[in-house]
Amino acid sequence: MSSLLLVSYEFINQESTNMTHPEESTPIGAALEALVETGLDGMADAMQILFNEAMKVERNAFVKAEPYERTAERRGHGNGFKPKTVKTRVGDLSLRIPQVRGAAEPFYPKSLERGLRSERALKLAIAEMYVQGVSTRRVRAITEELCGVEVSSTEVSRAASLLDAELGAWRERELGEIRHLVLDARYEKVRHGGSVVDAAVLIAKGVRAEDGRRSILGVSVSLSEAEVHWRGFLEELQERGMHGVRSVTSDDHKGLRAALTARLTGVKWNRCQFHLQQNAMAYVPRTDMRAAVAADIRSVLNSADGASARERLGQVVEKHRANAPRLADWMEENVPEGLTVFDPELGLSEAARKRLRTTNGLERVNKELKRRTRVATLFPNEASLLRLVSALLMEISEEWETGRAYIEINGGT
Repeated sequence: MSSLLLVSYEFINQESTNMTHPEESTPIGAALEALVETGLDGMADAMQILFNEAMKVERNAFVKAEPYERTAERRGHGNGFKPKTVKTRVGDLSLRIPQVRGAAEPFYPKSLERGLRSERALKLAIAEMYVQGVSTRRVRAITEELCGVEVSSTEVSRAASLLDAELGAWRERELGEIRHLVLDARYEKVRHGGSVVDAAVLIAKGVRAEDGRRSILGVSVSLSEAEVHWRGFLEELQERGMHGVRSVTSDDHKGLRAALTARLTGVKWNRCQFHLQQNAMAYVPRTDMRAAVAADIRSVLNSADGASARERLGQVVEKHRANAPRLADWMEENVPEGLTVFDPELGLSEAARKRLRTTNGLERVNKELKRRTRVATLFPNEASLLRLVSALLMEISEEWETGRAYIEINGGT
């Protein structure tokens, strides 16, 4: 359970007590009061109260005892607080970091670290641009707006070293058995050799065989999305222990098919159904036909089973043979690539098919990445881009891995 959830749980218990002692205050009550009295201007005060209380609760959980409580499980003692000012987009937070003495391992609040990891990565990406002289006036303005502080080159170097070690360990972690794999790519602007070029960001999402939960398996940044990049990315995932893959879902990315053939021989490939429908529109001869064609393709993809889907596809192809021959030929050749999720060898339930038939889950991840990377506009190098996307993806993956199962794993699924 996260620290903030623990605080909420503690707040509920305290509120029950306050029914008989209404004069007593609670941390969350104080935070709400700050928001009620000052509106959005009180956001920093509210966050400061919540973070400070969350960190105290987390320290209690770490030492396995309440303050002054004697327990056999206790593994250390509270040792006061260390003041720390953290600059965030809602303002400066004056935090009191709980200290612990006598423990076998150091204590630092995860509630603070997790919330600021991506903020630090964004700050570093922008700061590197500032240090390297990229659009100095604009970068200074962005840094001031988002981070509230300018960062020196020495601070950037020291912080980057610590952050890169953490993110590198995450990117190199052992993977284990992955039942289903989803791959996608996006592009970001990177300065390279005096020019601005597109760098491909490859992302792999996997469904773990042990519990059916999602996980971001890895990310790779390169100036090319060619076969060599995809092949190297898949090879790296395998070297980290990824095995047992039964299906791969992706768009028809350049070079990916050849890389899959080389690295995941025999694994079934399902072409993203969402992108299939989009690709089909390029072959529709008239604009007024698009809605009907889209409905026809959906009727194929939403079939109850593979046999019904293939039968319906034949009907749709013949329907458009006369008025749109190029479309009919395209559908006959390409739509079957999106029907692999019906393969009985995969044994997917209807719910699992709906989750695995598109890359939409990664598309939503890409939208979140875009929301953050568009602030920087341009990255000074591939390492800076990799740092930011890794930090964001690490946080997303942590949420997935501690959440509910994505699909039910049983038998052949």
